[in-house]
Amino acid sequence: LQYGIVLDAGSSHTAMFVYKWPADKENNTGVVSEHGMCDVEGPGISSYSSNPPAAGTSLEPCLNQALRDVPKEKHMATPLYLGATAGMRLLNIADPQASDAVLRAVAGTLKTYPFDFRGAKILSGEEEGVFGWVTANYLLENFIKRGWLGEWIQPHRKTLGAMDFGGASTQITFETQDPIENPRNKVMLKLYGQAYKVYTHSFLCYGRDQVLKRLFSKLLQAESYQGTVPNPCWPMGYNKSLSLSSIYDSPCTEKERPNLVLNTTITLVGTGNGNLCALHVSKLFNFTTCSFSRCSFDGVFQPEVSGNFIAFSAFFYTVDFIRTVMERPVHLPSDLKNAAETICATSWSELLQKAPKLEKRLPDYCAVSTFVYLLTTRGYNFNNHSFPNIAFQKKAGETSIGWALGYMLNLTNMIPAEKPSSHKSMLYNYWVILILLFVVTTLTTLVTAACLLRHSKSSAI
Repeated sequence: LQYGIVLDAGSSHTAMFVYKWPADKENNTGVVSEHGMCDVEGPGISSYSSNPPAAGTSLEPCLNQALRDVPKEKHMATPLYLGATAGMRLLNIADPQASDAVLRAVAGTLKTYPFDFRGAKILSGEEEGVFGWVTANYLLENFIKRGWLGEWIQPHRKTLGAMDFGGASTQITFETQDPIENPRNKVMLKLYGQAYKVYTHSFLCYGRDQVLKRLFSKLLQAESYQGTVPNPCWPMGYNKSLSLSSIYDSPCTEKERPNLVLNTTITLVGTGNGNLCALHVSKLFNFTTCSFSRCSFDGVFQPEVSGNFIAFSAFFYTVDFIRTVMERPVHLPSDLKNAAETICATSWSELLQKAPKLEKRLPDYCAVSTFVYLLTTRGYNFNNHSFPNIAFQKKAGETSIGWALGYMLNLTNMIPAEKPSSHKSMLYNYWVILILLFVVTTLTTLVTAACLLRHSKSSAI
């Protein structure tokens, strides 16, 4: 077996994935699987801008686990990557020097381990979107697969679109036959000899945590930053005091920063009003500006969504909450809308009773569910016909869906541009045929022997 390690340094936390695959089957599809996973304790690495060395130190417990997960004799041959996403993209905008210092600190820590460290970098939003799409379709064998005789088969299945919803950005990526009017959204891929024209866009500041900061800013603005502000997106019975600095510490909200002392605290009081919440959340989008034939929002071109989609990360967690905690189905856009309104109308005490283990994120499910509804329907234009084609999933088989696997497959050249040679397949075929001949010959011999034995017994009688 061979191994590879990817650290997914997200905005709210870092996750480490250890992958494994048979050493002689690098060009196979479906052979890479998740061998181990570790959630790094603490916040994302972008939170360590004022203390970069601590970002590196935070990774050590998971890297120590990787030392145990990967056999010692394989350590030096195991590639190790760190990819940072929207949290670090935002830090890079706000303070490039701090961003560089954090990357240097984590790279310094990673270099002290006996793996084959191949770099720590910030992924672009488009890379994050495309690698997530590659991961999903690779795991579901939509690119290529082996037949039972070992031959390569082009499945002629349509690829799945991929939707990712992180802490600081959200991505949508799908194959399309329609013209892609903005070249920035167009990616041409050649995988296993097949060409794919893929649309992708990443919306920075539209991840879960940044959406909440932007929403709070809008609510404060509407009430002229008074000491107590009603929040229709929080449940009745829940209130919390927030410092202005916790809301306006991001490039996503800095343009709305008031001329007030940032250590000022304002108390938000939950009023649990779903309709009013939806009104405020809708103001986070610009649905009117568009210089193309069609747009999603904020003037971004998007062709019509088509085919099946897989929605992971916070998309999955939000819908999973609706299905398991609220015990409601999500098949149509109206199901999602009604569920969001129900969450908003549920009191804080009742929500706590339903899901005590989720207390930290519980107040925000009303706003996030409402956001997911508006994003998918008014933003991405899913309707009653196309919305049921979205599968809200966390994993494919035993492997987590996200950009990390696609990133490693790309950097280790494990998905060739051309269709792999059938030489291996032919050898494999011969072995299968020989085994079949052996089985048939053995069965024939046994049957003949049985018949002769029976005949000799009847002759003796």
